[in-house]
Amino acid sequence: MDRPAQVKSKSLADAKIMKVAIVDSFRKLNPRTMVKNPVMFVVEVGAVLTSIQLVRDAMHHSGEFVFGLQITLWLWFTVLFANFAEAMAEGRGKAQAETLRKARAETDARRVRADGTTEVVPSSKLRTGDQVLVAAGEFVPGDGEVVEGVASVDESAITGESAPVIRESGGDRSAVTGGTRVLSDEIRVKITSNPGETFLDRMIALVEGASRQKTPNEIALNILLAGLTIIFLMAVVTLQPFALYSGAPQTIFVLVSLLVCLIPTTIGGLLSAIGIAGMDRLIQRNVIAMSGRAVEASGDVDVLLLDKTGTITLGNRQATSLHSCPNVTEVDLASAAQLASFADETPEGRSIVVLAKEKYGLRGRELAPHNPIFIPFSAQTRMSGVDMDGTEIRKGAPEAIDKYVAEKGQVVPPEIKDIVREIANAGGTPLLVTQNRHVLGAIALTDIVKGGMRERFEHLRAMGIRTMMITGDNPLTAAAIARQAGVDDFLAEAKPEDKMALIKREQAKGKLVAMTGDGTNDAPALAQADVGVAMNTGTQAAKEAGNMVDLDSNPTKLIEIVEIGKQLLITRGALTTFSVANDVAKYFAIIPAMFAAAFPQLEVLNVMHLRTPESAILSAVIFNALIIIALIPLALRGVRYRPVGAAALLRQNLLIYGLGGVVAPFLGIKLIDMAITYLHLAKGTL
Repeated sequence: MDRPAQVKSKSLADAKIMKVAIVDSFRKLNPRTMVKNPVMFVVEVGAVLTSIQLVRDAMHHSGEFVFGLQITLWLWFTVLFANFAEAMAEGRGKAQAETLRKARAETDARRVRADGTTEVVPSSKLRTGDQVLVAAGEFVPGDGEVVEGVASVDESAITGESAPVIRESGGDRSAVTGGTRVLSDEIRVKITSNPGETFLDRMIALVEGASRQKTPNEIALNILLAGLTIIFLMAVVTLQPFALYSGAPQTIFVLVSLLVCLIPTTIGGLLSAIGIAGMDRLIQRNVIAMSGRAVEASGDVDVLLLDKTGTITLGNRQATSLHSCPNVTEVDLASAAQLASFADETPEGRSIVVLAKEKYGLRGRELAPHNPIFIPFSAQTRMSGVDMDGTEIRKGAPEAIDKYVAEKGQVVPPEIKDIVREIANAGGTPLLVTQNRHVLGAIALTDIVKGGMRERFEHLRAMGIRTMMITGDNPLTAAAIARQAGVDDFLAEAKPEDKMALIKREQAKGKLVAMTGDGTNDAPALAQADVGVAMNTGTQAAKEAGNMVDLDSNPTKLIEIVEIGKQLLITRGALTTFSVANDVAKYFAIIPAMFAAAFPQLEVLNVMHLRTPESAILSAVIFNALIIIALIPLALRGVRYRPVGAAALLRQNLLIYGLGGVVAPFLGIKLIDMAITYLHLAKGTL
């Protein structure tokens, strides 16, 4: 079986996607589809009415035919352009979903019978609770939990990352995903989902947009746009009696043009595309949002809860300094510490070996002639070491070393005890080194804060977001790391119930809370948080509790998720501002054209000096259609977000998109009017 293809994001101008989007633009003309977007549905109804009137004019050889034909075509273009924007946003998701489907190919599974024997069955026959054996080279037939064994697994089909990961029974690294391949050893997997309900199936549906629900704010904005549409519809309908009374009756082409230009067609045509594109931007960063509401909520987050280990720090403490007894040189201490750490395969032990190499030049040591007997590190003894040439060298936790030297009547020197306390108070972990039961000195292990974290937290602070570090460390250690990383607050010695209580307290204050997690013990807090980002490497319980899953299992991705959510909200707000603002110019274009003949005084409103009534109306309709297609790239990419305060953001929004929304149509409509006049596509004078 071939290796599943990786998910790749598609560019805005992908030719295949554009071809499909053009076809989908026509399919979406179905009234049952269009009615979901009230604004564009009104435009479609208007296009139908002008089409009917156009046929009547053709049958009666009316002089309005050419003008009516142009209006009708541009109204249909307006609808199609709006459909095209939505289809383009959906198209990239469908392309990614097609790639994911390749990872969902049918595989055979070795299902374990009740008597312990196995039978080969298609993966589609597996049900929740079944157990299967998966050996090296085989694909995991469905989502599940490793209940026995440990293996290296290739998850590139899901995450796009080539580096294999370790999956083992117990702990928070037991979840496996259907479609991934075992590279080494054999594991026993308990299936946790039925066919059609796997994580991959949910990913495909979400990426494809099939299960995308409108967010609360999106629904509210749709209601607002529908309300504005009804208001302008009533206003336009009442204009005809006034026009008849004034002796300037208007054709259906003019009335429909006025309605379409005054209702918020720009944001109405782009609103759905903005929401879909927001989820797509998350997918491009290998994050699957289980709902549009989660994406939107991430943009409104007030508090971020982040685990210390693996998120703020590198995940493993590193040896950073040595502190020797008065009668011992640091080189002698480094030599003993390195020898005692050769049999310590933990990351901390390896870091001691590296420190001795880099800082004290202890490299290429030939130990074979000394017949060393290595003592590996174990959780029971909390020590490691080596015996050679009649010398015992040990390295371990202070409590373990204290007990070890006491067996021979030795004690830890007072000055070393003071150093141990200083290391612990500074947030580090102290280790002691002995030779023949005599303490040589101490090693300081320190949590290494990831590079750039302080700057990122300052970035979040500028966004108005408060950061809190959660750790199981004691308060002294937690405080030291919090100061170094630059977080606003911390919760030390945190238990699952403490995380839940913290989230509830913040939510009771009206705050929106986001957090990350990967373990079963994180599941309650992930479910309670407004934005719960579960790691793909975590347990099934964690992934089901969260409303987002990070396929890269990078806890710091939460910061990017918040920025994407804010970008979604800002994009929607900016284009709504622009849409409402540009109606002003269209008002000055059409109203004078409608009544200038009956009321010459309205000529003063013709500030753009448009040539003819027909060219004025036609220019406004053409601009109304073209502005949608011009804004599609912005809707899909999103407005660039910068961490500024709410007041500054409002000023920026009004200045760029409010003022721009007023000025751009004046210029655009004038240029189109000049082109129409030059091409003799309109007649008469204004």
